[in-house]
Amino acid sequence: MKSNDELIACARSFLKLSPETEVELMPFGGRGSDRAYFRFRWSSGNSAILANYEPSRDENNYFADIARYLYETGIPVPRILQHDRTGCFIIMDDLGDTDLWSLRNASWEARKKLYQKTLIAVHRLHSISEQDFPSGRVMLMESFGPNLYRWERNYFRDNAVKSLCGITLSADFEQQLEKELSQLAERLECGRRSLVHRDLQSQNVMICHDEPYLIDFQGMRFGSPFYDLGSLLCDPYVALTDAERRKLLSYYFGLSPWDIGWESFERMFWEASAQRLMQALGAYGFLGIVKGLKNYLAHIPSGLANLRSAAENAATLPMLLKTCQMCGEKI
Repeated sequence: MKSNDELIACARSFLKLSPETEVELMPFGGRGSDRAYFRFRWSSGNSAILANYEPSRDENNYFADIARYLYETGIPVPRILQHDRTGCFIIMDDLGDTDLWSLRNASWEARKKLYQKTLIAVHRLHSISEQDFPSGRVMLMESFGPNLYRWERNYFRDNAVKSLCGITLSADFEQQLEKELSQLAERLECGRRSLVHRDLQSQNVMICHDEPYLIDFQGMRFGSPFYDLGSLLCDPYVALTDAERRKLLSYYFGLSPWDIGWESFERMFWEASAQRLMQALGAYGFLGIVKGLKNYLAHIPSGLANLRSAAENAATLPMLLKTCQMCGEKI
């Protein structure tokens, strides 16, 4: 990773700033990743975002090319101004400090419009098929499939159920839970596939001039669009009422024809939400306990409540629901 002086020198060089130009480099904190972000300011109130990433994780190397492709396709993302592959350094547009999370206490009417605009942008993303994607020039992480779904549910059991809640499941219970969750993965695989963000939560949707922009999509891959819908509408960081969530889900449903009816659509949403929330809770446990980022532990209760709601509404995940109930008694 570059030092602050090296980052400033790289930014000065690309932006053609004279040595006399006063600049300011301000780090962003609070993200559980191996990427460092900074706001770079110079004269006349101009600014850009600098990113310096660790290249040992493949997904970090993919971000800039994905961003350029999405920008060309008309999906709202930050414009890449410069990408130094050798130095693992990116300069991009500064979209400000407002995201969906920061607006969580705004009126529902104001938030609803922004969520609807976000769903339109996400629908554009979900309209990109594997056949149309330029895989020869834009690299993605491995698509959702048996291996990734298995990893996510094991991540949940190891870091949330066992490590965080201190629960040791009996061999028989764990066998039944694994059977139920593997069948869930099979159903998700059989449904519609599209390009998905994979971490579409409120802090990854910036709001600039009343328009949403997607960020932090380096983990993008092909999979179920319902996974993204679960990420956004069952986000543990932001409280949505059942009525608000249903209205937004119905809004997305109406954006294009589906070969399934509303009841099947809603069930698949809840099942995919359960899958996503297992991953999120596993991440909170890992980041909070293993990495020592205690702020993530604060989101465990809301994440668990959302997972329990997803399991109840899906009506196909009784063992997962029992697991949630056991975890709820421990936190």
